Amino acid sequence: MILFDTIKSFCRDKEYRNLLLTTAIILVLGTIVYHYVEGWKWLDAFYFSFITLTTIGFGDFAPKTDAGKIFTIIYTIIGVGIILTFVNTVYQYYNKRKKRRK
Repeated sequence: MILFDTIKSFCRDKEYRNLLLTTAIILVLGTIVYHYVEGWKWLDAFYFSFITLTTIGFGDFAPKTDAGKIFTIIYTIIGVGIILTFVNTVYQYYNKRKKRRK
């Protein structure tokens, strides 16, 4: 429940809203590219984008085309920083709210 409250409050604050939008755009971009370049289903493409940028990397999917491999290199360099910033911001915000409640 607190996660949804956090996201709702992010949408009200311009700075947080921009970070949320940037995170969504980077995930959608990866999903679209992998769908068309690698020929993956939409869910598989989104899954790979998410797993890659969160650095979990299960290894069940991997780009096979040269274009997919080159995109993944660039996508990871740019995307990991954005995703980590988003996760850190949500964590910091959550901690502030938790401390205020006490």
